[in-house]
Amino acid sequence: MSSSSALSTPSARVSLQEREQAYQAQVQRDLPRNFLANLAHGMLGLTGFRLMHAPTFVPAYIFLLSESKVAVGLALGAQFIGMALSSIWSATLIEHREEVMKVVYSVGWLMRLQIFCLALSAFMLSGDWALISACVFLALFGFFGGMQGVAFNFLMSKVIPTNKRGKLIGMRNFLGGLTASGVAYLGGEYLVGLNAFGNGYASTFMLAFILTSIGISALTFVREPRSLTVRKKSSGFLQRLAEIPALLRGDRDYRKFFYARALGALGTVAVPFYVLYAGGYVSLSGATLGYFSLAFLLSQTISNLLWGKIADIKGYRLVFLLSVGLWSLSTLLLIWGASLAVFIVAFCGLGAGFGGYQVASHNFVLEFGKSHELPMLIAVSDTASHLMMALGPLLGGVIATYFGYHHIFWLALLVKVWSLCMVWKLQEPRNRLALQV
Repeated sequence: MSSSSALSTPSARVSLQEREQAYQAQVQRDLPRNFLANLAHGMLGLTGFRLMHAPTFVPAYIFLLSESKVAVGLALGAQFIGMALSSIWSATLIEHREEVMKVVYSVGWLMRLQIFCLALSAFMLSGDWALISACVFLALFGFFGGMQGVAFNFLMSKVIPTNKRGKLIGMRNFLGGLTASGVAYLGGEYLVGLNAFGNGYASTFMLAFILTSIGISALTFVREPRSLTVRKKSSGFLQRLAEIPALLRGDRDYRKFFYARALGALGTVAVPFYVLYAGGYVSLSGATLGYFSLAFLLSQTISNLLWGKIADIKGYRLVFLLSVGLWSLSTLLLIWGASLAVFIVAFCGLGAGFGGYQVASHNFVLEFGKSHELPMLIAVSDTASHLMMALGPLLGGVIATYFGYHHIFWLALLVKVWSLCMVWKLQEPRNRLALQV
């Protein structure tokens, strides 16, 4: 229940209207500052995080340690299990707070600490101990990442108006991705290729930590308005869990988005195995990893300007449909490919499509419900997505081991087409005045 939902007298309604006007005035007044702070944070943060999330360095490192496809799935699955465990809990920590900046900043540093520990473990350990440590730190990286995802997205919904988010996300992802593409290529060519500082993968992870640490410092410049309405502090985590079915029943279009995002996330079952599949046809040297990383990240980068523009003009529904469609077609190209040139083109399409899906899935949810409902709406869709992304690599590792890569890719295509059908039936939230904040 909102802290202001009981207002019913004329004077109370006038007071709330004045507060809303003051709130919007502050958002507009601080928009240039908050826009630039989010842009700087995103540019440097994305550069580091994309080194961690690109389907090249971490899967290749885990495979180097284990020589097991199942281990690759287990390690990456651990990361998303961590994210799934923390998302709803994160919502219960912030939904009663009028300001969430301190939570965002604290959790952001804890998330980055895990990258630092992963780098140290790669430098100092080897064999099974290095593999176990990598799984632990990836799980913790995911746990704090799940918390930050909810808190940060809610913060952005407060300080960046709906019709400016696409521009911010497009520019942030473009600048961050452009830098990440160059860093990924250099990381593959020189850090991994030359085994820099005795361990090229550890050096790459340490570079990711440095870049993300610089990026989060930019958030200190954000000016956050106090929320107009918040939920009363919940009496318990289990109580909030019990309320989730009613939340899903309450909005048919949000429910369709919830299922579509979960299916799209299950479509990532194939992502860790793109580079390993290509390795069956071309040598996975440091230079080749650099080429694939550059293709994947650079295409994400350039396409984000287009995705952001489409989102501001037409909404995230269209972004979801176009990007997942491109992602699916590029998966077909990867299946049919057998040469370096074809694989590079496929990685370009995979990067652009997957990048657009991420933009849509993370920001579409911000247009459902009301302000005080957003933390839990974000958390519920995040949790379903993270659970599917945890299941995906584990399932993919088993399928790759016993049946081969093609079966993984066809499964991914099936669930992505199903996801497209769900969003096709969904009404654009911007056309529903009753649900606009």
